[in-house]
Amino acid sequence: MSHSLSPLGIGHTLISLIPLAAGLYSFARHRGIDRNTRSGKTYLAGLTLSVLTSFGLSSTGGINAGHVLGVLALLAACAGVFIHRMPILARLHPYLSAFLFSFSFFLLGVPGIGETLRRLPPAHPLASNLQSPILLGTLASWFALFVLGTALQAGWIWSRRKTRA
Repeated sequence: MSHSLSPLGIGHTLISLIPLAAGLYSFARHRGIDRNTRSGKTYLAGLTLSVLTSFGLSSTGGINAGHVLGVLALLAACAGVFIHRMPILARLHPYLSAFLFSFSFFLLGVPGIGETLRRLPPAHPLASNLQSPILLGTLASWFALFVLGTALQAGWIWSRRKTRA
């Protein structure tokens, strides 16, 4: 069943495209989200705005799983920004930062995938509920992509560090 979007829902959806686009660009251009690049800064700002605007939206009338995932994504991104301040983990900083930013991107995708598949196409959405096989399969594929992408990033970081040594 298709649900119409409120003006806030439309605004949130448009704002949510910012971290999606910036994150995809960062992965393609820099092999990960880097807080020091323009696309990384755009990702972080878009992520923050996306999570903040989500709190005005709720089909259940209160806090829902999408809100929790948004807060977790924000916490992961914040940890990715500040992980370099922990000297005890100095050798792991690049790996942990890459993982945390990738994890935040993954978490943002989960409610986005769910909402998209339950709303599009408008006349006959692909998924009828949260237990729909197409939704569960898409989320499983999204998780596999996250695991593969994180492993590739670790390999790239390791090879770049090995080359510099």
